[in-house]
Amino acid sequence: MMDNSSTGMTRRALLGAFAATSVAAAPTFSKAAGFLRGGGDIRRIAMYSGRTGESIDTIYWIEGKYIKEALKEVNHFMRDWRLDKSIGMDTRTVDIMAAAHSLMDVGEPYMLLSGYRSPQTNAMLRSRSRGVAKNSLHMKGQAADLRMKSRSVSQMFRAAKACSAGGVGKYSGSNFVHMDCGVVRSWGS
Repeated sequence: MMDNSSTGMTRRALLGAFAATSVAAAPTFSKAAGFLRGGGDIRRIAMYSGRTGESIDTIYWIEGKYIKEALKEVNHFMRDWRLDKSIGMDTRTVDIMAAAHSLMDVGEPYMLLSGYRSPQTNAMLRSRSRGVAKNSLHMKGQAADLRMKSRSVSQMFRAAKACSAGGVGKYSGSNFVHMDCGVVRSWGS
């Protein structure tokens, strides 16, 4: 990133300023199709992690194009924090997360419980729980486990399922929803 020391503006800040002014003019439901209805011309994702103490709130897509720098931040944020390893998260999963968030009409960010999982972490978690899949999409960067304080697991589940764009799991007992970009399916109680 380039820093112009006389103004203190970075390329990222300029993109943010552009996006902020574009938000007011962006269409909401009229032009977007399929599960990204409501995405308009801008896609944004906001999350925090109780494990690392980190948070992210970024516009990662503008006018039909993904922003590489923003996706790098998303990839790092959604890393396997146990081993500090990251992978390129599948943008379809991030899109599903953003679309579901938009459908819930909430300002609160997601709490990320699990994004990318290395094979080692997945095996460790699998040894502790029957609910962890051997060939989990988390290991491919195609899944996320999420929670919110202001929305119930059922509300989150319904929003993600309404996207009709991947797998949605409801884990009421553990208070989280799984979202992935795999085959359209749903499960849980």
